[in-house]
Amino acid sequence: QVQLAESGGGLVQAGGSLRLSCAASGSIGSINVMGWYRQAPGKERELVASISSGGFTYYADSVKGRSTISRYNAKNTGYVQMNSLEREDTAMYYCAACRWSCQSRGPYRDTYWGQGIQVTVSS
Repeated sequence: QVQLAESGGGLVQAGGSLRLSCAASGSIGSINVMGWYRQAPGKERELVASISSGGFTYYADSVKGRSTISRYNAKNTGYVQMNSLEREDTAMYYCAACRWSCQSRGPYRDTYWGQGIQVTVSS
């Protein structure tokens, strides 16, 4: 089992920045990819960004150029830096630890989830 805890969310003005953190514990050795998903009310869960143990990154088009994902393996921590935030970025953000790859659509096999953290961008 892997436990994940997100931090760093909150209310931010449009155009501002936020860094979300994810602290992982448990069977970390079984995890290859760490990712961030988000889900806004009435919308499907979206894979925002992911990073593999080898440093390979993926970004959704909606955040590409505005976000940077990173991970600090020695401390079992992952981050996503989000800049130039827009109202459309308002959502619940979830940290995910994926055994093989973080899938863009369900059923999200072999994936552990944090409880989620709210990000609200005001205009």
